[in-house]
Amino acid sequence: MIPSHRKSSLRSLSALALAVAVLSLGACRQPQMPASDGKPAATTDAKPAPAAPTKPADAKPADAPPADTASDTPELRIATIDGKTYDLAERRGRWVVVNFWATWCAPCIKEMPELSALDTMRDHIEVIGLAYEEIELADMQAFLKKHPVSYPIAILDVADPPKAFDTPRGLPMTYLIGPDGKVAEKFLGPVDAKKIEAAIAKASAQVAVPKA
Repeated sequence: MIPSHRKSSLRSLSALALAVAVLSLGACRQPQMPASDGKPAATTDAKPAPAAPTKPADAKPADAPPADTASDTPELRIATIDGKTYDLAERRGRWVVVNFWATWCAPCIKEMPELSALDTMRDHIEVIGLAYEEIELADMQAFLKKHPVSYPIAILDVADPPKAFDTPRGLPMTYLIGPDGKVAEKFLGPVDAKKIEAAIAKASAQVAVPKA
């Protein structure tokens, strides 16, 4: 017969081995997601059902919303801080510089005088500044007294920016809109008159010349 103290030791070793085996199996399982009531989801020893065939990585549900709502021919109709309404559609036939900026953005402030000069000195180019920040009208008016510009300024709702444009990934973000209303160029980062006029020259050269 096996002494009682030997039986106790054997039972302890068996229990330890079983615990190690259970822990090893648990490490190979995918973590369980919590149930909707906040409690851990129940586990089961049943064999998992065969995995359903996966869709290609680029496949999207038929009812999925578009990932990008930006348009090649963006629309913009917005109230400016001087109480007027700016409508991009009314600017057809001219080049329009749409500049996303903010008062806390140093590069934005640095480019403002040159954009203002471009707006004033070039009859075929105009600028619209879209302040992408949470700021009170009075604070914006005070800021513009220190940093005056010749072009109109509008304050955007950062929670609901114009859907025809990409949500800025950084500031400043500038769009060059052609006379046909289409986006001719995008600039992420500071711009100056030289860059804008070079983009206009490039876009103009790419326009096909009608045959006689």
